[in-house]
Amino acid sequence: MNLPIQKPHRPRALTKSGAPRAKPVDWEGQEQAVLIRWLHGEKMRGQPVGELFDAIYHVANGGHRNKKTAADLKRQGVRAGVSDLPVRQARGGWHGLYLEFKATPPRDAALAPSQFEWLEGSEYEGYCAVLARGLDEAKAVLREYASWPRTEVVGQRQIMSNGTEWRKG
Repeated sequence: MNLPIQKPHRPRALTKSGAPRAKPVDWEGQEQAVLIRWLHGEKMRGQPVGELFDAIYHVANGGHRNKKTAADLKRQGVRAGVSDLPVRQARGGWHGLYLEFKATPPRDAALAPSQFEWLEGSEYEGYCAVLARGLDEAKAVLREYASWPRTEVVGQRQIMSNGTEWRKG
């Protein structure tokens, strides 16, 4: 009978008193999941902000990864600082929304320089760029954005001559 080989368990780091350090809690990730669940509920209730549910997505840039996976993702285009929750719905004269989400204070983290640069660059390129600290602030941002009129495209759009035509099935 072949038993699976188990890797040795690496002990958790110790505090100064010698007790094992507590496992870190992803407060931001937990709150962001609640935000998306709330947005889905708003869609089911027919609320205007619920319209954003089908246009919002999470960019999984954070989290702990082994070195090989991190290197692979970087080669595939992962960029530091990209906002957590882009919304691909043009409103209020903007092309879309880049929402950088942080946990509710005091569990929030500082805005990293790469995150500041991404927000600044996004705004320069015509996107509404917002930092929201906590669930309540993020809900208020999404409600306000959803209340703005849809951005109208004026003039003729360019037609891409390269790529594979996806509209014909």
